[in-house]
Amino acid sequence: MSAAAGEQQPTLLEVADRMSDELIGYRVEIIGGQITVTPPADGPHGVSLTELVLALGAAGLHGEASKVIQAVGLWLPDGPSDYAIPDLAVVDADYRDHGVAFNCYDPAIFRMVLEVTSSNLSDDLKKMPAAYAGAGIPVYVIVDRKNEKVMVLTDPSDGEYRVHAVHHRGQSFTLPESIGATVTLAVDGVLGEKG
Repeated sequence: MSAAAGEQQPTLLEVADRMSDELIGYRVEIIGGQITVTPPADGPHGVSLTELVLALGAAGLHGEASKVIQAVGLWLPDGPSDYAIPDLAVVDADYRDHGVAFNCYDPAIFRMVLEVTSSNLSDDLKKMPAAYAGAGIPVYVIVDRKNEKVMVLTDPSDGEYRVHAVHHRGQSFTLPESIGATVTLAVDGVLGEKG
């Protein structure tokens, strides 16, 4: 369909905004110049996030120097209107001073982003590592519920993470201290109950 003479086509951000208004509970993002829509999460997804929030808070990451925030907008530098909404993030406490646009914040204030996989498994494993590494996010954690593992990706360079640490059920892992605290987590606790 073409626009009538003199009628402007809506921008990608305007379309995403309309979709967010219409699809209540869905997460609408623009990754690589494409709109991505994720349905509401299930209960086990929420339990995993709660476990992580509690652990990060207990380590002192939700305080004067940093904040632990769920579903906060992250402006991505790889497109004129790209942004992501990670499930969980650790950001500098002054994040409000670093707003960019569309309720999104400068990637420089993000210490860590985390995704708990759901119906968008391929995005979390393929699209998001490139997007987050391209934005220079130092730590990307993927809680892969389907494959029952937790991946900690670090050392972003040229749009990819150079270090991939994979942790399986029965193991514990320590997040990089660059997030602002020492946090050791049990994979079983993060993944929650099986099936």
